[in-house]
Amino acid sequence: MKYRYEDLAKMIDHALLHPTLTDAQLEAGCQTAIQYQVASVCVKPYHVSRAAKLLAGSDVAVGTVIGFPHGGNRTEVKRLETELACRDGAVEIDMVLNIGKAISGDWDYVFQDIQAVSQETHQHGGKLKVILETDYLTGGGGGLDSDSLKTKLCQICEAAEADWVKTSTGFGFVKQAEGGYNYQGATEHDLKLMRTACSAKVQVKASGGVRDLAGLIRVRELGASRCGTSATEAILDAYHTHANGETASAPDSQLGQGGY
Repeated sequence: MKYRYEDLAKMIDHALLHPTLTDAQLEAGCQTAIQYQVASVCVKPYHVSRAAKLLAGSDVAVGTVIGFPHGGNRTEVKRLETELACRDGAVEIDMVLNIGKAISGDWDYVFQDIQAVSQETHQHGGKLKVILETDYLTGGGGGLDSDSLKTKLCQICEAAEADWVKTSTGFGFVKQAEGGYNYQGATEHDLKLMRTACSAKVQVKASGGVRDLAGLIRVRELGASRCGTSATEAILDAYHTHANGETASAPDSQLGQGGY
C-alpha cells in the first residue's frame, strides 16, 4: 500500500449530518471517529457541545456547518452561528457561501459574507472551510461560465482568508429532467480546477460521492487534503484488506456519483 493508514485516516471528516441523525447515532459516530482515528467529525451546530465532550481527550477535532445547507442565512446569522459553535468547542467550521449571490455575480457580498465568518473563526483559533456547492454552479453565473465562476469563487475564498475550499455539502440535490433529484458531489474535474485556482496556502476538501478506499486515494492524488464522508468504516476497513497489496486506484466513475 502506497499510503500509511494515518495518511488516509487523517484526511477524513466523518460526516454526521443526515437530517434524521439521532442523539444515539451522534454518540456512535463519535466513537467510530475515535476508533478509526480520523481527522474530525462534522456535526450539526446543536450537536457541537455534546460532540466536544464525547471526543475530549482524543485527537479527533470537532467541526460543524454554518449556513447549512444552502448558504442563504444573513451574514450576521452566520457570524453568530460561528461564534456559538466555537464557544461550544468547534475548531473547524464548514460554511456554505451564499449561492444565489455567487450566481448573481455580487462578488462584494460573497467576499464580505465569507470574511465575516473567517474572522470570527480565526478569532477563536479555528479553521474555515468554504463550501462552493459545485452542483449548483454548472450553469455559471455573474457573466462567467461554470469553470470561470468556480475559479472566481476560489479566489474570493482565498482573499477572505479561508483555510480550505470545499466542493459540496453532500445535500445539493438538483432536479433532473425526469423530475427526480440527484447530485454529483466531488468530481475529478472540479478538484483539479479548485486546486489550480488556489495558492498552496489554501487546501481543498472533497465532499459528496467518495464512498470507498479507491475514491479517497484518488481525491488525495488530485490534491485534496480532506474528504467529507459518512462511509468511514467501509473505507478504512478496506485499507487493512488491501494493506499488503497494490495501491488502490479509482477510475473516474468512482467520483461524482453523489452520496455523502
